[in-house]
Amino acid sequence: MPADWQTSAAMLFAPESLGLMLVGTLLGIVVGGIPGFTGAMLIALTLPLTFGMTGEQAMMLLVAMYVGSVSGGLVTATLLRMPGTPASIMTTLDGYPLAQRGEAGRALGLGVCASFIGGLVSWGALVLLAGPIARWSTLLGPFEFFALVLLALVLIASVAGRSLTRGLFSGLLGILAAMPGASPATGRTRLTFGMHELDDGFKLLPVLIGLFAVSQIMWDILTIDRPVEQTAAAPARVRMTLADWKQQAVNMLRSSGIGTIIGMLPGVGANIGSMMAYATAKSVSRTPQKFGEGSEEGIVASEAANNATVGGALIPLIALGIPGSVIDAILLGALVIHGLQPGPLLFEQNPTAVHVIMGTMFIANLVMFAAMWFSVPWLTRLAAIPRAYLVPVVLTFCTVGSFALANRMFDVWVMLAFGLIGFGMERARIPTAPFVIGFVLAPVAEEHLYAGLMQSGGSWWPLVTRPMSLVLVLVAIAMLVVTLVRHLRAAGRQEAGDRK
Repeated sequence: MPADWQTSAAMLFAPESLGLMLVGTLLGIVVGGIPGFTGAMLIALTLPLTFGMTGEQAMMLLVAMYVGSVSGGLVTATLLRMPGTPASIMTTLDGYPLAQRGEAGRALGLGVCASFIGGLVSWGALVLLAGPIARWSTLLGPFEFFALVLLALVLIASVAGRSLTRGLFSGLLGILAAMPGASPATGRTRLTFGMHELDDGFKLLPVLIGLFAVSQIMWDILTIDRPVEQTAAAPARVRMTLADWKQQAVNMLRSSGIGTIIGMLPGVGANIGSMMAYATAKSVSRTPQKFGEGSEEGIVASEAANNATVGGALIPLIALGIPGSVIDAILLGALVIHGLQPGPLLFEQNPTAVHVIMGTMFIANLVMFAAMWFSVPWLTRLAAIPRAYLVPVVLTFCTVGSFALANRMFDVWVMLAFGLIGFGMERARIPTAPFVIGFVLAPVAEEHLYAGLMQSGGSWWPLVTRPMSLVLVLVAIAMLVVTLVRHLRAAGRQEAGDRK
């Protein structure tokens, strides 16, 4: 074993290092499971506390928090229909219905196992492919990124549910909600109606908290007297059998691969990775009609992908110094603060730091799996807490999380407003997933499209003349056609059944 690997191993398995990784992972799980709080908040608040540590120790703590926070959102997404993190949005679509059927332990067990596999797959990519894949990602220009986002926007039709019209309407509402703020083309503000708080547009976190958490709280208030069913799962209900592993193996590996690749693309993020994996799983599933109603495949796809984005995002961070998400930007700052310059020189000047980051991700995934797996029988009892006690606590966390984002009440009002919108959409049976996809992806698509048009002098031709962008556009068209045909066939079968 090379000397630098021996040094890294000794550093990783020192008692204080293991303690840092344990504390970081557990804190990440707890914060990730609280609606309104995010891993980015936890890591940003913890960063000043690492000034007295070495650079390697700081990265152990922060990377462990990163892994735990992405995984922790599974719990509240499944039990309360409130995604603890944006990456858990897609999990709510199937985890909560499964928990409502009395299978909360089953849903959490599938999610924990998928999270673990996703983390291991992306860790393998981080270790083996950091250099080559990071160099490949830099070859993508703005038109390739736009084509990729265009492909992701097609997911609106894929997750539209039974009514394609309502799904597309929801997606358009999401795109409309993303319009206020500064235009990526001119830099001028638009649709702000004279409100300076809208100069940067609606923040993602208050919108998601309102759409999912506050709308659910409103429903819980209306049904406050309804008895809560006990959903605590015995340990035997949590285990995955060999048949389960065989049934979900392809889905886990495919979704983990999608999450890893999406994680490597700067500015895309775990929420988009989980959306793409979810839509892909639905498009190839033999039972797509179960998605959104308690599909085990949907839970596995979402959780495997969002955890896989962690390792994928760390690849360009340490190899090129390019952050792939908000958390990665904070980690980039942490590296610089501790005198570690991310990029190709990091491998030469401080290989120990690189090995420590890789080792921390692996150990943190083991800790996450063990902590969540053995606590599932107790975690499921959260769903049995009386709403009269639960609602005030959750609403407090939601309010504090929205306010802490930028220390302004405006974000709290945004949260409440989108809570009303989400409540109305639920009552009108308009799916919320397309809204989120449109809201998240529209600004990304617009930014890359304008950047490409500026490079090409206003010409759209590079979108179809550049090989990679052409392939992505063709795949997007094919996915759209397949989705439309599937919806038309389903509508035809339903009409034929009504006639009978």
